[in-house]
Amino acid sequence: MDDSAIIDLFFERSEQAIDELDKKHGAAVRKTAGNILQDRQDAEECANDAYLAVWNSIPPQRPNPLAAFVCRIVRNLAISRLRRETAQKRGGGLDLVLDEMEEFLPSAQDVEAELEARELTERVNRFLSTLSYDDRFFFVRRYFFADAVKDIAAAAGQKESRVSLRLFRLREKLKKTLEKEGLLV
Repeated sequence: MDDSAIIDLFFERSEQAIDELDKKHGAAVRKTAGNILQDRQDAEECANDAYLAVWNSIPPQRPNPLAAFVCRIVRNLAISRLRRETAQKRGGGLDLVLDEMEEFLPSAQDVEAELEARELTERVNRFLSTLSYDDRFFFVRRYFFADAVKDIAAAAGQKESRVSLRLFRLREKLKKTLEKEGLLV
């Protein structure tokens, strides 16, 4: 079933919509949550929470593409869950991913920081649009889906060391771009 037919089921408020969404995009949803939470049961619960959030969002929204919409929701839910669970301790795969970029990414602690984060998001999206397909693939898989370097390397048919080096260079390039535009001090 294609995404538009699944969305139509959501608009009809048919419970089959969740089943079809899970059949088509469930693996990606659970993988995204699992990469962040590092626990299969927590990832499954997070996926179910994401499906509920999608149910509550459609209608009125008609997301395109549906896979990105549901993966963004599950990613945000998984990050929130991880932060709650690790409030007093460090650990988990996402901490490592965020640590790699935390030296120059602001934290959204107040309204001003939230506005800066939005501007930063727009700039990162523009930065991504300038990258080659491979570099964008590496960057998004690592910093959005929180995939391990070894998994990215396997998917791209590359050596881990090459992917790690590309990610390092991409971080440096992004940092220089943000500094040049005055988004970093």
